[in-house]
Amino acid sequence: MNIFQLLAQSARTFAERPAVCLGEKTFCTYAGLHDRSAALAAGLRARGVPPGGRVVIYMGNRAEYIEMLFGIWAAGCVAVPVNAKLHPSEVDYVLANSGAELLFTDQPAAMASYAGTVGVESPDYAALIAAPAPFTPAVAAPEDPAWIFYTSGTTGRPKGAVLTHRNLWAMTLSFLADICPVTEASAALHPAPLSHAAGLFALPFVRRGAVNVVPASGGFDPGELVALLHRFPRASFFTAPTMLNRLVACPALDDRAMSGIDLVFCGGAPIYVEDLRHALKLLGPRIWIGYGQGEAPCTISYLPPHLLGPDTPEALLGSVGIARSGVAVRVVDETGTDCPPDVLGEVIVAGDVVMAGYWQNSEATASALRDGWLWTGDIGSFDAQRVLTLKDRSKDVIISGGSNIYPREVEEVLLRHPGVTETNVIGRPHPDWGEEVIAFVVADPGVTAEALDRFCLDRIARFKRPKDYRFVPSLPKSSYGKILKTELRRMLAETEPTPQ
Repeated sequence: MNIFQLLAQSARTFAERPAVCLGEKTFCTYAGLHDRSAALAAGLRARGVPPGGRVVIYMGNRAEYIEMLFGIWAAGCVAVPVNAKLHPSEVDYVLANSGAELLFTDQPAAMASYAGTVGVESPDYAALIAAPAPFTPAVAAPEDPAWIFYTSGTTGRPKGAVLTHRNLWAMTLSFLADICPVTEASAALHPAPLSHAAGLFALPFVRRGAVNVVPASGGFDPGELVALLHRFPRASFFTAPTMLNRLVACPALDDRAMSGIDLVFCGGAPIYVEDLRHALKLLGPRIWIGYGQGEAPCTISYLPPHLLGPDTPEALLGSVGIARSGVAVRVVDETGTDCPPDVLGEVIVAGDVVMAGYWQNSEATASALRDGWLWTGDIGSFDAQRVLTLKDRSKDVIISGGSNIYPREVEEVLLRHPGVTETNVIGRPHPDWGEEVIAFVVADPGVTAEALDRFCLDRIARFKRPKDYRFVPSLPKSSYGKILKTELRRMLAETEPTPQ
């Protein structure tokens, strides 16, 4: 069934309720969101975009974003949202690789060379959204593509994970099964990019007739988010760990704002135990830790809020919890054999939420999808109660002297130092040991490499401690708060002496 029906059903039941707000102002009701999306679908057909045609969305968070998604689906087309902070040349790759028929953007000047560009504030878009004649949404098979999610490209060119209508329905139903009750009185705030998890999380809120709120700034500003929490009680929102850290440090965050929070969905990158403990002290059991990938959107495992508190064991705080509804999760060795409890292996996943494959990339698809299972590339282990703990991405493991060193383990130790604000650990080639550990550190004045070295030696094995500390004013991050190891590796390479 076409995922557009999710909106069509809610438009009948909640016709006059606010569907999308821009800041505190209503942009459209559910009846209006349905009609605008249907009009956009009719406009796409009139423009000659065929069923199955890919439509790229390259823009920041705007009130129009959600109508674009549903309009694309109503037309039987495929949405291709991309990070608004990508360089136009990177968007060119996505346009070419996906074979896009059309590009919606709020940066038309940057994309003027692409013939199918439609600026969201242009007369072209106004014409597309003009009221149509009676419109019948396209019929979609469960396996038809609905969303192509392009990976961040940390190991080369981005790959397009093809998410089907079945995948999006499965994700939505799993959300409603596992997470807090969502009703028409709920609100989803969107300070995080709608091109990623936040856009996917909008779907269950649409199904329940809740309001989706786009901040007037279009992004994450802690003070603005606090003001929206005052205006919209029963609010939930997605954050990356760095966003959560900034929110709990915001002086404006008061009891009124905190009492209005239903849940904070924290994902996109691992959250460190010390940061989670600090957030829990302030927010209490309102933080929902989730683990997913673009290839299994937002839906692999979760750590329920009721398990989180001041007395929660560190091992549980450092985990990603238990398998989501409708998802099978295993930890296996290189042969695909299940690992015993507490033995590390690769996390593999099966279920209706798993992607169909990578767009026009049969080799990558065959590597990732084997015998019905998605091989995630993440290294982790189960405990005896089937609680999953991740160590790192397999490509980020540092192998020194034949021993595996997991960056997150070293980072967790460094973050216990009272003078360390942020850190990230990568490997550097070493002629004798293969690799050695390098730590990039954001720290208070006066913190020295010698002090951090002593701190690590008191807490982890000598071979795991960093061999070099690079003190930096900040760590490079993506638009949704993930620390960019590729940028750290570039920074490291630029400061290394040139071999003679």
